[in-house]
Amino acid sequence: MIHNLPEPVAPERFVADVLHNRFNRAIVERLDDLKLPDAWLVAGCLFQTVWNLRSGQAADAGIRDYDVFYFDADDLSEQSETLINQLAAALFADLRVPIEIKNQARVHLWYESYFGRPYAALRNSREGIDRFLVASTAVGLQPQAADHRPAVYAPYGLDQLYRGVLTPNLSMDHGPLFERKCKDYQARWPWLTWEADNFRPLHKAQAND
Repeated sequence: MIHNLPEPVAPERFVADVLHNRFNRAIVERLDDLKLPDAWLVAGCLFQTVWNLRSGQAADAGIRDYDVFYFDADDLSEQSETLINQLAAALFADLRVPIEIKNQARVHLWYESYFGRPYAALRNSREGIDRFLVASTAVGLQPQAADHRPAVYAPYGLDQLYRGVLTPNLSMDHGPLFERKCKDYQARWPWLTWEADNFRPLHKAQAND
């Protein structure tokens, strides 16, 4: 059964699962080559890999793109971010998957014009993960040069992610956008569950490193 899991889900299991996706594995292995400060592989390429494995699908099935966060407060220019994406496109060209790299230090400069809501400036990439609209999908993976084992950041834990429970983030009250995301996810993984009015929102937990 999809929902039968030991609790809590260990970070080590999450790492093993998301690295079943060969694109995640290649990005983590090469990400340090870009020399980006506070760089993390984040979002759908991670949690959707988990859902694929839980569904018995190929690890990379239906994953539309691969997102990387970094944090460079010394250069907030769009031009610099564009150049970094060009360098990444060359580095990962053989993978033939869309990879998008965003400087979290400049999100507050464009967020309101794009989403229609103000967005306080972030202090690091982890705070960007903290603000994912669906709290149970707030996950990141960072290469660790010392022992070659990626660090996991899952501020709201991993249990709800593995159970397919989509929960709103208390710190980001974007009701209609949350609902649209949930409907999109459920159309692709029908076993996922969400009811914004009935699920208790997740609270931030201690990071798992």
